[in-house]
Amino acid sequence: MNISYKTNSNVCYSCKYHIIWCTKYRRNILSDPKIANRLRQIIEDFVETTTNEIIELVINEDHVHLLVECDPQYGIHFLVKRLKGLSSHHLRKEFSETRTRVPTLWTNSYFCSTTGGATIETIKQYIENQKLRNK
Repeated sequence: MNISYKTNSNVCYSCKYHIIWCTKYRRNILSDPKIANRLRQIIEDFVETTTNEIIELVINEDHVHLLVECDPQYGIHFLVKRLKGLSSHHLRKEFSETRTRVPTLWTNSYFCSTTGGATIETIKQYIENQKLRNK
């Protein structure tokens, strides 16, 4: 098995996480392609400014799947908090339907799992299959 490691000034790491977060009340707000595309752009633009890396990203009607390599000094909780906060701020400002149908865009919670129990390919395949299942 080949594991690629990343380094920063203090740490050599390989920390991959599968993250899922949902819209408030599981509303199908993200089914609008304009909103989904803008959300993808917000997530990609933000992660690009950090030491983290998106491996896979799928946006469904009412939730987001993200497979990400996260610098342990940055912290996965901080990354998710920033992604949810920034995306909510921008989407609610730009799309009125994200303000009228729900009091907040995202639920307070999220799912987070390390990828140690399965190969990256297995998780990528699982996330890719979510596109097909939810259409």
